[in-house]
Amino acid sequence: MERKAGVLMHISSLPNERGIGSMGKSAFEFVDFLAKAKLGLWQVLPLCPTSYGDSPYQSPSALAGNPYFIDLDILAEDKLLKSEELPVYKIGPIDYAAVYYERYETLKKAFKRFIKKPPEDYAEFKEENAFWLDDYALFMAIKEAHGMQAWETWEDAYKYRSADMKKFERAAEFHKFLQYEFFKQWAALKKYANEKGIKIVGDMPIYVAYDSVEVWGNPKQFLLNDDLSRKVVAGVPPDYFSADGQLWGNPIYDWDYMKSTRYDWWVTRMRMALKLYDIVRIDHFRAFADYYVIPASRTDARVGEWRPGPGMELFDVINRELNNPAIIAEDLGELHDCVRELVRNTGYPGMKIMQFSFDGNPYNDFYYTNYKPNCVAYPGTHDNDTTRGWFDAQDDSVKMLVRRTLGYYGDDVCGEIVERLYSSAADTVIIPMQDFLGLPTKARMNIPSTLGGNWAWRSKPVWEKKAAAIRKLAEKYNRA
Repeated sequence: MERKAGVLMHISSLPNERGIGSMGKSAFEFVDFLAKAKLGLWQVLPLCPTSYGDSPYQSPSALAGNPYFIDLDILAEDKLLKSEELPVYKIGPIDYAAVYYERYETLKKAFKRFIKKPPEDYAEFKEENAFWLDDYALFMAIKEAHGMQAWETWEDAYKYRSADMKKFERAAEFHKFLQYEFFKQWAALKKYANEKGIKIVGDMPIYVAYDSVEVWGNPKQFLLNDDLSRKVVAGVPPDYFSADGQLWGNPIYDWDYMKSTRYDWWVTRMRMALKLYDIVRIDHFRAFADYYVIPASRTDARVGEWRPGPGMELFDVINRELNNPAIIAEDLGELHDCVRELVRNTGYPGMKIMQFSFDGNPYNDFYYTNYKPNCVAYPGTHDNDTTRGWFDAQDDSVKMLVRRTLGYYGDDVCGEIVERLYSSAADTVIIPMQDFLGLPTKARMNIPSTLGGNWAWRSKPVWEKKAAAIRKLAEKYNRA
């Protein structure tokens, strides 16, 4: 298999003066940088809309695109916005509250102009995507009418979908417009990247949010009570990301029901993902082998049980229906033998995180000299501290252990770890942009099991200065 290198950089982190990264000029310039740096993969976090907490892993839709990423300057070029209507923000971390209160008002101005004379392909887009778009747009329209409250709090007529929904048609049309613009802009960006030899690696959360159109629109897919409340919820027991475990709260799939429908829901979800991405990383892949369930009444993740997942049967269906798509299995955390067996049977590459390797054990699976080719290696992921921040936070004894293990006593431990990963046997190496830039903890993307202050990092447009050095790594270690 071809040796490759890539970067992890979410759309939200791209620089501009509009408050949050978008699919506009900076995104295309970033692709140019990737090409110069011989980075053949661009990994992004989930592109779905965010809600309370701003996490892309808790979304009102598993299939929709995030309206925040619609580039306003492109809308201005299309005569949908006037220059004086374009917001200007100070350069810095994302202020999600400010963006939330401004962005939809700005986009509604564009919609009023758009809907007067929609382009010819708008009706075609709606027709092709009606199987998910109609429910999503209706869901968001009703949600807005209820002050964005979760659907479980709605009146029974809306909660159980028995009401006449015609009065929401205009409001729903706005959300169809947003999806049209999102997918049009994303298709242009992806086409540009692909033409420069760069593949997009997407990220699929294994679970969906309870407050999502998927649960509201198709509750039979989930383990719910008669009143549509959750019977059990998802999470993980204590691990190296969280000493207390993680209580995610997502509803659990009714795998027996999904099997009876030949896993159509998953085939549809994966088919949509493959329109957005060239390669799909499935987060928390281990739950397809066995998954941790927590009673819905619990307020922590300390009490739960493991249950068997669908295993290889699901992926036999996906491979048959979708012609063996390219998938990365996020196989981190506590792994049972059934998980290792499933990853092995699928043939999908798993993940290696080098920050986890410094325990004094020369045979640690996460240390770069122990990698097998069929894996994707990272210094850390979006859930880790930056590598510089991680090293700076260690006490002196751990820092010395890291240096002794590497045999490196210089000043740039982060840069040294990046180069060691490039030198490894791993077919694929993906480096967070923060680690290419050697940034400290303040550039961290997420701290698991915390609310507030996450997902806010934004980069300055300083990539060009790094392109030549990164390209040399690719050439030196045959990843060009």
